[in-house]
Amino acid sequence: MTVTAANDINSLYNVSSDAVRDTLFGNQSKEKDEDNIFSTFLDAAVSNINDTNIALSNKENEQLKWAMGISENTHDLTIAVGKAEAALNYTVALRDKLLDAYKEIMQMQI
Repeated sequence: MTVTAANDINSLYNVSSDAVRDTLFGNQSKEKDEDNIFSTFLDAAVSNINDTNIALSNKENEQLKWAMGISENTHDLTIAVGKAEAALNYTVALRDKLLDAYKEIMQMQI
C-alpha cells in the first residue's frame, strides 16, 4: 500500500486514529508529539464550544418554530432542549476543571 492510497482511504472513511496515523506516516518522535498535545487539546476544546453553540442554536430554532406554530412536533423540541442542556452542562464542567487546573499550576512553587 502506498502513502497516497492510504491517504485516500483515510479521507474517505474519515479515520483519525493514532494507530492509523502512526502506521501511515511512521512513528514520530516524542518531542513532536509533546508539542502537539496542547494544540490537540485546544482544538478539542474549541470543537466542544462550537458543538455547544450549534446545540444551543438548534434549541432556539426549535423554540421559535414551536412559538410561531410552524412545528407541532414536541418531540424535536424536547430533544433539542435536552441536547443543548447536556452540551452546556458539559462545557461548563470542562471550563471549571480547566480553571481549577490553572489555579493549581499558578500556585506551584518552582
